Amino acid sequence: MKISIIGYGEMAKAILHGLYENNIKNIEIVGRNEEKLKKIANEFNCNYSLIDGYDINGKIVILAVKPYALQEVSMRIKGEAEVLISILAGKSLVELQKYIKAKSYIRAMPNIAAKYGASTTAITGDESAKNIAIEILSKIGEVVWVNSDDEIDMATAIIGSGPAFLAIIAEAISDGGVYTGLKRDISEKLTRGLFKSFSAIDDKFSDIKNKVMSPKGTTAEGIFVLEDEGVRGKVLKGIVKTYEKSKKI
Repeated sequence: MKISIIGYGEMAKAILHGLYENNIKNIEIVGRNEEKLKKIANEFNCNYSLIDGYDINGKIVILAVKPYALQEVSMRIKGEAEVLISILAGKSLVELQKYIKAKSYIRAMPNIAAKYGASTTAITGDESAKNIAIEILSKIGEVVWVNSDDEIDMATAIIGSGPAFLAIIAEAISDGGVYTGLKRDISEKLTRGLFKSFSAIDDKFSDIKNKVMSPKGTTAEGIFVLEDEGVRGKVLKGIVKTYEKSKKI
């Protein structure tokens, strides 16, 4: 069955790259700008089509445009998809059903690590399309099924926006290393290694902290400063505000 990716932004290209690296064939990229489509099609050895009058009938469609473009896209395409997989933040299953015809609907929230096959993707929707969605999206990383539209919006704040939040934290850690005297390249390498090491630890977050934080130790001093500056509360508030924003898109 043909997989059609509508959109050619960074997230669409990240998904396409992940599928390409896993030798998934019969993929088509769809959009308005033929020059951009040709460039992407050449890079990933796939077909392309212009969106005006594009027939989605019987296809698995991955909708990867900006959320505000949903209505416009619906006016340019025709037919009924076999499965519609939407990665549009804040656009509910009900809204998708209103604008685009499909036999089954899935909402998904991957992140930009899809390009490296390392995304964690939350999905929800019709049980009838669950397995095919997992089969496709597992090519770009881990897939987690959640139970509702609202949980996808919650997941968006962690999965979708999280890389930007962690980038700020990583940059701050690296800058701190430079401030103490490390060369920039060494500090950045150590910081990347830190994130890689942390992701391999399967303990509860509180247990990790407790194992590293010894009485009157260096980590305890750093934790005191972070807590005193309200870092935990600010991160928590950032997640909550991101979730609230996703409900207003």
